[in-house]
Amino acid sequence: MMGMGRLLDIAFLPHPPIMVPEVGRGELSRIAATVKSVRELAAELASRRPERVVVISPHGPVFRDAVGMWAVPELRGHLGSFGAREVAFCYPVDVQLTRAVADAAQEEGIPVAWLDERAGRRYGLAPELDHGMMVPLYYLREAGIEVPLVAMGMALLERKKLYALGAALGRAIRSSPYRVLLVASGDLSHRLQPGAPAGYDPAGQVFDERLKDTLAALDVEGLLNLSEDLAERAGECGLRSFIMAVGALDGYRIKGGVLSYEGPFGVGYLVARLTPDEEERGRSLLEDRAESALPWPVRLAKESLEHYLRTGQVLPAPDPPPPGLDRRAGVFVSIKKGGELRGCIGTIAPTRSNIAEEIIYNALNAGLEDPRFPPVTRDELPFLEYSVDILEEPEPVESLEDLDPRTYGVIVSSGRKKGLLLPDLEGVDTPEEQVAIAKRKAGIGPGEPCRLERFRVTRYTREGSGRV
Repeated sequence: MMGMGRLLDIAFLPHPPIMVPEVGRGELSRIAATVKSVRELAAELASRRPERVVVISPHGPVFRDAVGMWAVPELRGHLGSFGAREVAFCYPVDVQLTRAVADAAQEEGIPVAWLDERAGRRYGLAPELDHGMMVPLYYLREAGIEVPLVAMGMALLERKKLYALGAALGRAIRSSPYRVLLVASGDLSHRLQPGAPAGYDPAGQVFDERLKDTLAALDVEGLLNLSEDLAERAGECGLRSFIMAVGALDGYRIKGGVLSYEGPFGVGYLVARLTPDEEERGRSLLEDRAESALPWPVRLAKESLEHYLRTGQVLPAPDPPPPGLDRRAGVFVSIKKGGELRGCIGTIAPTRSNIAEEIIYNALNAGLEDPRFPPVTRDELPFLEYSVDILEEPEPVESLEDLDPRTYGVIVSSGRKKGLLLPDLEGVDTPEEQVAIAKRKAGIGPGEPCRLERFRVTRYTREGSGRV
């Protein structure tokens, strides 16, 4: 799916059925501020002419280790459980856009529960619009927004993965041909006062105030860092939906803020709106956190290829070089995409003044000059993983008995022909296999005698480093 898609707005909307007039009736006046702000916001959102609505509900399909996404032709729902069966909706599901979101999430390593009719039966889930979707949709329909949905549940994943899922969602939206409204459904603390639905805990009011303040200040990092213990004590149901939603704004400056908040029934109802500033990019928390966590060699390889593809210039070497990268050594840079090799090129012996420079140039060669693959494009950059092998001095060996493909790489040479194979490669289990592959790479015939050398490496990946 390709196009000039746009994430128009994120609407943070509460979902108490009592705010639907057919359910609340005489109680509606007690949450007048919430109803008023939701109606006004829905009218403004309708004026933006969204063509799709993505809705995240904490009462949708919830999995501990995956994100549930409905992949059925349509979803129906009603508020019969709350005494208003006449409030009934049916929405088409945009399965194609849902698939794009799922693919983007899985490229980030986030598991997806793809809930078509067969999978729904297997999990014992009926495809439906739960009340966390029905209540916000009630007011969107009232304002004239009736478009196909992408419908998903919130997930019980760690927060950084929830945020990364949101970023994947944002990419999928911008790669679609649609103007999209994202609805994050959720209530805040259910423990605001004695007699509240989940009992009373003074932490409830503290949590609600802090969450409200972080959104009012457009403080995304503050939202991510809200105390886990405080959220647990508050008995909230919206935080994960909100984190998933704000991830869709990663890398953009944000406008908007809180429109209203009240909690007359012991449950916090917050209405807020965030809008990406399409004219000005901002910080990417994902990139900031990922970059700071990467070992220096991996960060340098990543920066080298990204800098060149964005500027056409070779990244200047750090001066002075980072500790450990100021000496000379051979270096191999490997690039993978979706777990599959995308490029790997290196130098057996040093060719530059230090390891840092060796990494910079070999990253470019791996990404752009590996003859087995087309050059990496800018669009691929968010999906690439890098590893860097820094070679130790090779030593000659007499026979295959001196080799161990898990511990040592091998260099084979015959005259001017020379080939190398790194250690600890998947599918290479014996010295015979290791040497045979290295000989093929060098163009040395199977029966042709050759000189053998072995070497060890220190391998750097995004998870860390270690001597192989």
